[in-house]
Amino acid sequence: MLAPAFLLPSHPLDPRRVDPQFAWEARLLRDLGGEHHLVDHDALLAGDARAAVRSVPAGRGPLWYRGWMLPSQRYADFAAALAERGGQLLTSPPGYASAHELPGWYEVFEGATPQSVWLPLPGAGTGAAGTGAGVEPPGAERLASAVARLGGRGPAIVKDYVKSRKEEWDEACYIPDLADLPAVGRVVARFVERQAEHLAGGVVLRRFEEFTRVVWDTPDAPSGGGSEGAPDGGRGGDRDAGRDADRDPDRHGRRRAVEARVWWLDGEPVLVGPHPDLPGCPAAPDLSVVRPLVRALGCRFVTTDLAERADGSGWRVVEVGDGQVSELPRGIDPSGLLIALLPA
Repeated sequence: MLAPAFLLPSHPLDPRRVDPQFAWEARLLRDLGGEHHLVDHDALLAGDARAAVRSVPAGRGPLWYRGWMLPSQRYADFAAALAERGGQLLTSPPGYASAHELPGWYEVFEGATPQSVWLPLPGAGTGAAGTGAGVEPPGAERLASAVARLGGRGPAIVKDYVKSRKEEWDEACYIPDLADLPAVGRVVARFVERQAEHLAGGVVLRRFEEFTRVVWDTPDAPSGGGSEGAPDGGRGGDRDAGRDADRDPDRHGRRRAVEARVWWLDGEPVLVGPHPDLPGCPAAPDLSVVRPLVRALGCRFVTTDLAERADGSGWRVVEVGDGQVSELPRGIDPSGLLIALLPA
């Protein structure tokens, strides 16, 4: 049986070259004796999957994708186009959707992750440009019902099935108190408006939790301590999170939740490192609660972002993601991860 090859995004201006963001992974794969081919990410997003996979050799067999996020339907189109050419993505479309979208993984991780409710929005797209534009936000009655299911009070954040708008924390992400229904409506409406054609699936209300924080003055070094946290995680190319709620007035640095990203293959952790938002920040998560949940999810290649509660009571699952589209933090050696994937 053929060993899996890797599919990487091509350069948007030169289809014969790898996207610069993934060039170092391509070099490492070559050094490890792996094989990779290029796919056109823009064509995938545009719905032309056959054109996107034109350079993948026919009859190639098993394949891993390592690239930018794809909406679930585009991923399914991707898999179908490869199958026509005798290629098989080792993560199935249902498996990708289960890990990529919160409604797909939430039930398995409920109790280990902040409480969440979601409201599908008629006409919402899949997160691909050109879909979901002009979607109306949920009405007051639907929002009130969702708030009641979250207990009716306390802080929360707003996101869609895949992303939040952490960079617009006060305007389109954070709700200080769910009991203030007009404020809930304003934040949700602004979020839906600004996500526009990138809105994926619907609106998620997610409980805000207190996580341990550090003051982050530079891209790769912590400079102090803090508390406060937010229950939404991200992946670059990746999901965004409500981690950047404020700045420390004395240190002039961002106060960021300390998170670890864990990469799992067939239910076993193969790489543990910092979240890409905090490269170089040490974290040693307890995986005893998470391991059986990852196995129960039943997806071959996934990531979990974990953050420690500020009161020291344990680690929480901030986000689950498909490993194919999860960003690696700067400064980490992914050789062990790629070696595990090569014969998978």
